[in-house]
Amino acid sequence: MSESNILTGQFVRIDQAPASAGERILARSIDIILLIIYILATVTFLDSVKGSISNTNTLLLFVLYLPVLCYSLLCEVFNQGQSAGKCILGIRVVKVDGTTPTVSSYLLRWLLFLIDAPLTGGLGLLVILLTKNKQRIGDLAAGTMVIKEQNYKKIQVSLDEFNYLREDYHPTYLQAADLSLEQINVIAKALDSKNRNKESHIALLASKLRSMLSINTTIKNDEHFLQTIMRDYQYYAMEDNALI
Repeated sequence: MSESNILTGQFVRIDQAPASAGERILARSIDIILLIIYILATVTFLDSVKGSISNTNTLLLFVLYLPVLCYSLLCEVFNQGQSAGKCILGIRVVKVDGTTPTVSSYLLRWLLFLIDAPLTGGLGLLVILLTKNKQRIGDLAAGTMVIKEQNYKKIQVSLDEFNYLREDYHPTYLQAADLSLEQINVIAKALDSKNRNKESHIALLASKLRSMLSINTTIKNDEHFLQTIMRDYQYYAMEDNALI
């Protein structure tokens, strides 16, 4: 399996496995089947009510042509890089540095799909087979790639509020390695909260973590404790990815 190992701008190492050409073709095929079903259902419905509609062309534009034409773009923008086919196959569009693509990135790869497939007879497929990260022309231009979610470990711990880990950093809590990314995100949101009840939320979260991880800590300050847990999680995450 080909893997792309990256060190992000926040000095966090991530690894991600590009989706194969076969997976991308299958995802696209599923999307096409769903679009055909949508077109047939829409045409049937419009045919049944056309006598009561004065401007059929305008209706066709908004409920048929535009949704079908912009399907991939709309799905990726509003569903974090996944169309229905990609979701079923467990693959997703991301930036090559592991971050979420911008709207302009999604737009560029969508526009260049015409060059990747219809206008060039499938040149994009050849490019996917020849590039390290399995990128089509649209991906290369937009700085994106399609990855397998089950092999993708994205560390989204923001270090803006904390010091970067030093090379001689020694973790305090081994249990931090057992936390999931979702749990770390909850901690990060609690620490970054501007809510007036922030202090009580942090105290409650710290208490729950101590109980869940069986930690008898000497750190009495709850906010400091949570910050330490986040740093330790980052340390173990970077260590895991360095060994892959």
